Amino acid sequence: METIVTSPSRQVRIGPQLPFVIIGERINPTNRARLGAEMAAGDFSRVRAEAVAQVEAGAHMLDVNAGIPLADEPAILAEAIRQVQSVVEVPLAVDSSVVAALESGLAAYQGKPLINSVTGEEERLEVVLPLAKKYGAALIGVSNDETGISEDPAVRFSVAKKIVERAEAYGIPRADVLIDPLAMPVGAMASAGTSLFTLTKRLAEELGVNTVCGASNVSFGLPGRVKVNAAFLAMAIAAGLTCAITNPLEAEIRDTILAADVLMGHDENCMNWLRAHRLKAGGEGGRRERRRPR
Repeated sequence: METIVTSPSRQVRIGPQLPFVIIGERINPTNRARLGAEMAAGDFSRVRAEAVAQVEAGAHMLDVNAGIPLADEPAILAEAIRQVQSVVEVPLAVDSSVVAALESGLAAYQGKPLINSVTGEEERLEVVLPLAKKYGAALIGVSNDETGISEDPAVRFSVAKKIVERAEAYGIPRADVLIDPLAMPVGAMASAGTSLFTLTKRLAEELGVNTVCGASNVSFGLPGRVKVNAAFLAMAIAAGLTCAITNPLEAEIRDTILAADVLMGHDENCMNWLRAHRLKAGGEGGRRERRRPR
């Protein structure tokens, strides 16, 4: 099953037999006070620069978030979407926990976006699913509900199943629902990695859905976070994870994903791997090449 998202000039396909999709995470003011202050003041120069840098580093999509306390999030998110689409061609994930901001961002977006996100909470399902249907968007379903985040993969699976079935009841095809099995901090929950790998396999086998997660969550609170994140992504890809919200500017993460694609048989003739290493060896003056449209 393939999930397809688009911009006016580019299509990204997400699926178990396709190369792993990187969704750039850096357009997010959470814990980035300077970025948040600039966005709130109407200065989107850093947003545009982050967009270009992530795409040049290999991101296939970008997540755009404008969660700034006491700011006009609907207006800021819509403008951020417009600004990002003015400088890059990749599809975007419209990211907000505020329904009004989600709708504002979706209305501003050109193409078929990805909504980040909907949980299994009844109140959330009842407002976000109609938005996805109205704008023809794909969406991320997060496997927690009113009871919180369970440590039991079977409970998270039940929540994911509920989200998929409710989406289908609204006329949203299963292919347009990516499930987030939730990467939890392994420093606080020893089973965080194994639970996600188990759940990812089950989601693919029993629900037939594609999967996504915020990869950096797994290393929260630990030293050497990039190395942990890279190892986690390689293992998650082997378990069937099809895309992740992560930092494409980290060379170790990019290289690990490329290597995992090779080993999973998702990089035909190892062309992406070979291209990346030719560039490292000095091709095009050492400048990274943008990946071919998917």
